[in-house]
Amino acid sequence: MSNDTQLPIELKKLGETRFAALYPEQQNQQQIERLLALSDFAWRSLSSQPALLSWLLCEHEIKNREILDPFAQLDITKIEESECHKLLRQYREKYWLKVAFLDLCCKNPIENSIKYISELADKLIDSANQWAYKNVAKTNGEPLDEHNNPLPLMVLGMGKLGGQELNYSSDIDLIFAYPRNVKTQGGRRSLEASVFYTKVAQKLITALNQCTVDGQVFRVDMRLRPFGESGPLVMSFNAIEDYYQEQGRDWERYAMLKGRLIGTPNIYWQEFNTLLRPFVYRRYIDFSVIESLRKMKLMIAQEVRRKRLTNNIKLGGGGIREVEFIVQALQMVRGGREANLQTQSLLTALEQLTVSQVIDEHEARGLKNNYLYLRRVEQYLQIFDDQQTQTLPDDELNQQRLNVLLKQGNFDSAIEKIEQVMAQIHNEFIQVIGEETEPLDTCEGAFISTWDHGDVSFLNEPRDEWQTPLYDFKQRLSKAKVGNRGRDILDKLMPALLKQLNDFNASASAFATVCQILNKIISRTAYLELLYENPGTLKQLVLLCCHSKWIGEHISLYPILLDELIDPAVLYKPTPLTAYKDEIRQYFLRIEHDDLEQQMEALRQFKQTHQLRIAAADATGVIDVMKVSDHLTALAEAIVDQAVNIAWYHCVKRFGMPPNTDDENKGFAVIAYGKTGGFEVGYDSDLDLVFVHNHDGTSYTNGDKAIDSRQFYLKLAQRLMHLFNTRTASGILYELDTRLRPEGASGLLAINLESFNHYQQTQAWTWEHQALVRARLILGQAELVTRFAQIRAEILCQQRDEDTLKADVIKMREKMRGHLAKGNAQQFDLKQDVGAMTDIEFITQYLVLKHAHEFTHLCDNSDNVRILTDAAKIGCISDIQKQQLIQAYIDYRSRYHVLSLDQQGRCVKREEFSENINNVSTVWKAIFGLD
Repeated sequence: MSNDTQLPIELKKLGETRFAALYPEQQNQQQIERLLALSDFAWRSLSSQPALLSWLLCEHEIKNREILDPFAQLDITKIEESECHKLLRQYREKYWLKVAFLDLCCKNPIENSIKYISELADKLIDSANQWAYKNVAKTNGEPLDEHNNPLPLMVLGMGKLGGQELNYSSDIDLIFAYPRNVKTQGGRRSLEASVFYTKVAQKLITALNQCTVDGQVFRVDMRLRPFGESGPLVMSFNAIEDYYQEQGRDWERYAMLKGRLIGTPNIYWQEFNTLLRPFVYRRYIDFSVIESLRKMKLMIAQEVRRKRLTNNIKLGGGGIREVEFIVQALQMVRGGREANLQTQSLLTALEQLTVSQVIDEHEARGLKNNYLYLRRVEQYLQIFDDQQTQTLPDDELNQQRLNVLLKQGNFDSAIEKIEQVMAQIHNEFIQVIGEETEPLDTCEGAFISTWDHGDVSFLNEPRDEWQTPLYDFKQRLSKAKVGNRGRDILDKLMPALLKQLNDFNASASAFATVCQILNKIISRTAYLELLYENPGTLKQLVLLCCHSKWIGEHISLYPILLDELIDPAVLYKPTPLTAYKDEIRQYFLRIEHDDLEQQMEALRQFKQTHQLRIAAADATGVIDVMKVSDHLTALAEAIVDQAVNIAWYHCVKRFGMPPNTDDENKGFAVIAYGKTGGFEVGYDSDLDLVFVHNHDGTSYTNGDKAIDSRQFYLKLAQRLMHLFNTRTASGILYELDTRLRPEGASGLLAINLESFNHYQQTQAWTWEHQALVRARLILGQAELVTRFAQIRAEILCQQRDEDTLKADVIKMREKMRGHLAKGNAQQFDLKQDVGAMTDIEFITQYLVLKHAHEFTHLCDNSDNVRILTDAAKIGCISDIQKQQLIQAYIDYRSRYHVLSLDQQGRCVKREEFSENINNVSTVWKAIFGLD
């Protein structure tokens, strides 16, 4: 345990003198003399508690890392405040003396020391929390949960405390939270939860922070809490969640990455961690943090210059903070998708970054060694006098001490070694984070003038129409509750926005769309900061609003989608068609099965996120119209699949399962009609679905509340309707239309598949068989898939009276046109007018119903293009007719998509499509014999 570095004569004499003064009757103890020579704090501690000498010299004690309770064998409810303060401070002094001895005399590894200090700090904080809680509860009672268990005050350790990397003389950064807003019970008076926990927090802070004759345990810093110094001292889980969802800023994400609950784990820990995780770790690869951290580093560098800090091994270039930035930036970029990176510990994170092949082992080893070297220097600087400092000493005594501990002959060589380490760190920092540069005013004065004074004269011509939306926006802004911070950000953001609009030669309509989004986020400063601090995000927003009014409306309804604009590589790359179901299942792994409200929100957010990606790729021409519908259809199917799993879980939990079913074989199927059945889902499409099952009323579920199987599937369908149609904060999921089920709105919501067959065989109208042409079973076990295919083929392949069929189809088409067509002599309704999309769909359905009895493979497909292709192959229509119908159908749908994206209805100038209209009308007349 001895340290072989000899002390210079001045230090040796200092140690001997101090030891003789404290222990005149004792033999010389070289280790203790060394300790007293190197640390003024150790001199003060042994002066106040001389009996600690024998404890320090006990080899078993020095090796022992057991964390004892400061209040051991005492009744915590009977400890007075003064006694509590004394016990905590003496404990701190005793064990910090031990750490000083370990570091200065025993060559203890620095990673062990900072972990040990953090564990000791945890015990001090938790003990103070328990004492404060009991002290307040004595007269005021306790907040209790539904099982009459006390609801604890949760203490979140931040920074190095949270990472278990605490400095020797660090402040501690804390945030307090409590689980539920319930009044206290059992006291002389009942308190609101917020009042009770505030009292506890105040006592806890005083127990640690107050300076007494015995000193201080920790300086407690509460400025990292929501709303900072102006915020409440303690907040409920719900309030904290709302704050971070709506107002949390990038620096708070960075800080919260180190957040760790302190004390004995309880049932609320998981709930609290789950609540914060989505704020810290975004579900996508989040490169935006790099720019944010670069700006944070710039602010720190500016502060270093302002305070004229030199030789600072924490904040200077290549200092400890740069290592933290490197590791935490990479954690935040990738941690949402790679759970192994979700750790508060820098060293653990660095190790996992090599496992994930984000940093190679050589670089990681270099970073670790250099980080620990600086942490060791920092530890020595603070042990000298128990002062929070990271600045190299300018006095000879402490310079000599540092030379000894770093095994350097003089202070110049010690500085040279430290500078080498910091240079290596800074080179790595530049590789990952980039150089910090002074912010430049990228907006010319003209754009600032436009925002400040409404002068639009310099903008690309013509720009007179900009005056009104700009004026309207400023008028609304004058009445909005923005706050000083929000107004400051807006004054920086708006010139940058106007420049982007000008660069894209945007219309006043696009500007109005962007303003509509800003109006929705005007009081949510975090989103304004997102746009201001991420020029790429602002650029994508302007680009998409120029391309598509629908996208702008969509983002204004669901501002959380702004996060999706951060990474264009993800934004313009929709999920592969075959991967939607797997991705949504992965997405739901982090959500509790019983949290129906969260599941409903997650379904909606998944849909909105992926619709935005599809629309972005569509609007910018990355994918064509046929692929757009394929993606929107695949997305809808994945959501239906997940919704059925959710509904199944909740119904089974309540009623048990029908016989011969399990989670994979539910005996339940979903038939999709219309656009979903034909792979033609649009951005705002309803879903036409019919629910079927394979059980009868004689079987029962196996739960405590058993019901017959038909009732079970009816409740399952009702639960699905609730999941889809309920309007939450994120809107409805899809409008579910189930009127195509047997007997329409008066029929059962879920029907046995054989009953469905019987209805189709005996009661269905011709238009219902037309609808069946575009029907697919999109979810169900293999036997139901096979049986539905048989039923559909049997119905469609029936031989029909040609005259009756023709009359029924024409009559239904004319009825629809009379009710739904919106065109006129100049305007053409792409969907319902003569020669429009619905005519093509009816032609396709008629061909199947007329010829499938002879050519059964006509009912193999449910989409129009493939059916028309098959019909031409067997001679039901000519190749020219096929080409004309398919070309018209694609042209109509392409324009319909564009109009949908720009929210312009479905009518166009008739002359634009005159050729298509004539071709479709001619084919219609030929097929139905109307020449």
